[in-house]
Amino acid sequence: KNPFISDTYEPGSTFKPLVMAAAINEGLVKPETRCTSCAKPVEIGGYTIKTWNDEYKPNLTMAEVLERSDNTGMVFVAQKLGQKRMIDYIKKYGFDEPTGIDLQGEVTPFLRPQNSWYEIDLATSSFGQGISVSPIQLLSSFSVLANKGVRMLPQVVASVETPEGKVIKIEPKEVGKPITEKTAKLITEILVQTVDKGEAKF
Repeated sequence: KNPFISDTYEPGSTFKPLVMAAAINEGLVKPETRCTSCAKPVEIGGYTIKTWNDEYKPNLTMAEVLERSDNTGMVFVAQKLGQKRMIDYIKKYGFDEPTGIDLQGEVTPFLRPQNSWYEIDLATSSFGQGISVSPIQLLSSFSVLANKGVRMLPQVVASVETPEGKVIKIEPKEVGKPITEKTAKLITEILVQTVDKGEAKF
């Protein structure tokens, strides 16, 4: 068993840049957009959503939301996106299907249909909880941010040599473009700032 393609897990904060990219791509937020609900925990359907360190800062920009890995800020983003668009982007990133990598044993986590999503599901999915992915799915989708918005078919084999000695090259293959090149560039810049200034440095 290869856990990279056969195991599933909740991606947590690694999912946040993908959700932020979706909202920026839709023109719903910009890196400088201010969060109007980040000053305290967010109450949704009887649940309380807190930040990872229980610290709150009002009027965070979207760039700062990623820098601080702020769950309340991501709920703000998810509510801008809405349930349908969130699910649409989850599918565009390829989380509802096998990546097609040339290895045996790939599994596809179950993505619940839209009619079984609740308001709390939209909120928690924004910071990578309540949703399952495989490591290869996450790698494939995250590479969209570094690849000008293009999602590629992951592959291990670069070429095949026949018994006669003929070499057949396996060409890279595009499988979608979830976000624009401009959006990918913006998110990449924010992620660089996150490494330089964000919570991870502590």
